[in-house]
Amino acid sequence: MSRITQRFIRLTAATAAGLLGLAVAALPAQAQQRPDNPQYAPTMLILDASGSMQRPDPAGTMMDAAKNAVRNFVDSAPAESEVGLTVYGTSTGNTEAEKTSGCRDVRVLHKPETLDRTALTSAVDGIKASGWTPMGTALHQAAETLPKSGPRSIVLVSDGDDTCSPPEPCEVARELKQQGLDLIVHTIGFAVDAKARAQLTCMAQATGGTYSDAADGPALERTLPRISSAALRNYHAVGIPITGAPTYGAAPVATPGQYLDTIGQREKRYWAVDIPAGATAYFSGTLSFPRLPDIASTDDLNSLQMRVYGADGADCNVFEFETSIKSSDGVALTVAKAFDGATKESKGGSGKCTGGGRYYFQLTWEKASAGVPERLPIELIVGIEPAVTDAGPVAIGPPTTFVEPSGTDTSVSGGSSFTVAGTLPGSGRYTDTLQPGEFVFYRVRLDWGQGLAYRVRFGANGSRGLDNLSNIRTSLYNPIREEIDSDFASYTGTEGLLPTNKAIATVPIRYNNRKAEQLESRRVAGAGWYYIAVKLGSTFGKGENRPVPVQVELTVTDTEESGPKYASTIGDGVFGENSTGVKTPTSRAPGAAPAVAESRASESNSSTGLIVITVIGVGVIGVAGVLIGWLVARRRRG
Repeated sequence: MSRITQRFIRLTAATAAGLLGLAVAALPAQAQQRPDNPQYAPTMLILDASGSMQRPDPAGTMMDAAKNAVRNFVDSAPAESEVGLTVYGTSTGNTEAEKTSGCRDVRVLHKPETLDRTALTSAVDGIKASGWTPMGTALHQAAETLPKSGPRSIVLVSDGDDTCSPPEPCEVARELKQQGLDLIVHTIGFAVDAKARAQLTCMAQATGGTYSDAADGPALERTLPRISSAALRNYHAVGIPITGAPTYGAAPVATPGQYLDTIGQREKRYWAVDIPAGATAYFSGTLSFPRLPDIASTDDLNSLQMRVYGADGADCNVFEFETSIKSSDGVALTVAKAFDGATKESKGGSGKCTGGGRYYFQLTWEKASAGVPERLPIELIVGIEPAVTDAGPVAIGPPTTFVEPSGTDTSVSGGSSFTVAGTLPGSGRYTDTLQPGEFVFYRVRLDWGQGLAYRVRFGANGSRGLDNLSNIRTSLYNPIREEIDSDFASYTGTEGLLPTNKAIATVPIRYNNRKAEQLESRRVAGAGWYYIAVKLGSTFGKGENRPVPVQVELTVTDTEESGPKYASTIGDGVFGENSTGVKTPTSRAPGAAPAVAESRASESNSSTGLIVITVIGVGVIGVAGVLIGWLVARRRRG
């Protein structure tokens, strides 16, 4: 049954928020090791200092406004971030006689190293606009300056189109993507015309980034810090490369692990899993959508469907359906299934959806919102849990009691996805700072018998009024990326607390929870990493976009139990997380080429630890009367 039909949703209308955003999904399957501490994506700012930036603006000149915007970002950027600055058009004039030298006039003023506010501010102060607009050359040079591996971002601001091509900047962006670089380019048009807007949009879309308009200096001063800050913590899709098939008969066979494929709009895609008799199989898929501006609520819906098939493609009558509303907020949509067909006896050997054997999991991106790419990366998780000889305690325990933390606060940096989620080692109060438009993730290890309770406190940031209204949300996920519980509210610059009445809490982790009547209890039936996701939405149109201090107040119980006894060993882990060799899915067709060219990093935990990619849902934005309304899907259980 779909999670939508299993949960109560109450829609609460509020005055709306505008959106200027960034893409949160990087398309290539780039190998990535999970760092000990979450890393910010190194980000290069490219600033237009051509002669046209001398035009007047409320800030003085357009160049003055751009400098103010960069200073605002530098002042609020996280201390651990890596930020560089490239500029073009500062060393020549913009006459035809100076074009040859002016089209080579690109300078890296500061390399993307750990944030040095003084050096960056000093570099910005010295910029003088005078020359040409070699955007394509600047994009090449900025990309070469960024690290050679891992997720990277470029944020480019220009007041016009390239005046030096070739190289044509959109072609440069395509070439960088075709080279396999894990690079996203976000562009901002500063009072541009239609031609420049089209060129800047093309550059962004070629790399999975987004384009934003800034009509004047005040708009740029709001937009640049917002997009640059959020670019530091982009959602990053990772996994073992695999290519699903259009039919079950050609489906590649996936063993336990974390995979990365792509899927097109309304495309059906199949993957096969061999499930031993008595085992439970886990399969989930995640689509992460780019942040897009100006998408109408009626055109902002996405849905992801899952079906399961048995021997000879027999329909097992398993159907999961998940929907995201207001996907342009940067939603990551997931659908998951704990499939127990192999735990049931096959009567007379005729059951095609019972007993051990090969099963086929099919995903369909059924509904696609306006503005999204034709194809997106889809993350897959496959797990096999053996049969048990002793399931452990039968009774469902009471929810964990929240205890107000005492002692010193601990600083932590939330990650951009489950793979880089900030670790919360136990009970306590953890502090972070979120920029408007950010989604961040933290993880908590729960062993058998343990439980957690938490709440999130959003501190005051001095902003006031409807212009500074934003949506806040927190969600709790289990190790296979199913949402356990969540809560929404509005934030207007004063202190806020989620949930507003009591903490989000789990019952003790027990194998037999999967038989519980309550959905929330059934979803805490396995030990491993549990994930807390926190969102601070973008502010309404003219908001000040000030960062917000956040506290995660957490209680983790100390009681541990022995857990279930399995009928067979789990040497590589339920999800293959303990595997040390090269992990390559096999093709079903004999003699076919391997479906995977290279292995991807996985994380080693205990035999029941799980690898997960974080996802987070968002509030729902709609239209109410003549106002653009904010419909916040608010779900609380008890």
